Amino acid sequence: MTNLSGIIKSIQNIMREDHGVDGDAQRLSQLCWMLFLKIFDEKEQEREMLDPKYKSPIPENLRWRNWAADEEGITGDELMDFVNNKLFPTFKEFGYTASDNEAGFIVKSVFEDSFNYMKSGTQMRKVINKLNELNFNRKADKDQFGHIYEELLRGLQSAGNAGEFYTPRAITEFLVEMVNPKLGERVLDPACGTGGFLTSVIEHMRQNDVHTAEDEALIKQTVQGNELKSLPHMLCTTNMILHGINAPTNIRHNDSLARPIKDISPAERVDCIVANPPFGGTVKDGILANFPKGFHTKETADLFLVLFLKLLKPNGRAGIVLPDGSLTGDGVKMRIREKLLTDCNLHTIIRLPNSVFAPYATVATNLLFFQKGEPTKEVWYYEHRLPETQKAYSKTKPINIKEFEPIKEWWENREENDVAWKVSIKDIEARGWDLDIKNPNKQDEEIEHSSLELIGMLEDSLRESQEILLSLKSEL
Repeated sequence: MTNLSGIIKSIQNIMREDHGVDGDAQRLSQLCWMLFLKIFDEKEQEREMLDPKYKSPIPENLRWRNWAADEEGITGDELMDFVNNKLFPTFKEFGYTASDNEAGFIVKSVFEDSFNYMKSGTQMRKVINKLNELNFNRKADKDQFGHIYEELLRGLQSAGNAGEFYTPRAITEFLVEMVNPKLGERVLDPACGTGGFLTSVIEHMRQNDVHTAEDEALIKQTVQGNELKSLPHMLCTTNMILHGINAPTNIRHNDSLARPIKDISPAERVDCIVANPPFGGTVKDGILANFPKGFHTKETADLFLVLFLKLLKPNGRAGIVLPDGSLTGDGVKMRIREKLLTDCNLHTIIRLPNSVFAPYATVATNLLFFQKGEPTKEVWYYEHRLPETQKAYSKTKPINIKEFEPIKEWWENREENDVAWKVSIKDIEARGWDLDIKNPNKQDEEIEHSSLELIGMLEDSLRESQEILLSLKSEL
């Protein structure tokens, strides 16, 4: 197996010697477009073998194989002149549309927001040669694609550029398996990042439903994603190509929150949503006007939840990641939860350990599964615990898909036990629609309280303190 981590570290070190690349963000951007061109060329080689009539939208002299693949190819000033004055201008000026040339349109969309930051053609040649050690037609290298972004993302996070999270593959696989999207159903991730959920959907459909070329074509038509940020969008596009979607025109570079939700027509609604919406951030000015006044909040996760409820068809189903903060709180947060519970059957909440998303965040998170069309009668909770041998998840010991086997076994034949419990909708409504409900069967010595209970205890304490102060004042 290729030493992927070693190759990525070598590339990062090479880029650090180039004075044109300033910081981890630019290093990531630089690597993205180079990775895209390499993978695009490898997939074109596959297509040419299968279809002798296939014609690349890229001019021959700009194809990766003709300027980058040769270890002794152009370098130095000649390479810089080629990249800056031929390759980039050509791709940015491509006039292709999705209807007349899908592959050309994808190249154009990737390079619209891309830049070459490197100044040294010698250093760029070294980076190119390291990339050529990877072969994404090999299954082992293809399966590791997500980890390329993960490796670079760690550096980006340590540089203080927050807001991006790599969803562990175990989470995407489990969530997709439980939602169980079928071939022909429209599946959407409105905040798709680098495409982890969508590639899990593709693999799930291929494993269970795909038998013909027509089936394969249907996947391309029905699996959709939106992504606001340029770098994740570029990587998602590349990831989809790597997973056999040669022209992923359904991966759109836009902001899912930027459109009034009242304008979403029934024809645009989808059968399934799988997503890890961004949380902890705030939306830009003007976005709130796209939502009903009762749901105005700058917490992105809560706004996405409102959007999901609108985007689902009747009987449509969803599996999403949400932080604890979206399960509790009053005002707008309470109204959003009430709408979720009255419009949908929120049948399952999987409570995850805090360290699942380490090192990017240590916020407590949950997996929510719901179906639109009938109100919730009861919510089942399942507390996913760390393996006995671990105190926390980490880079070297991330969450593993095998850990979800007990939940899968419990899923179809639910019984209450030390990690599973259910709560009636009447009890939830009495709590102010609060869903932050701790495990009542936990035998820990330390008593855990929900956020609503803690607020109540604080209010009681403040009231008692006020009474004491008033008493002392009257005595004086």
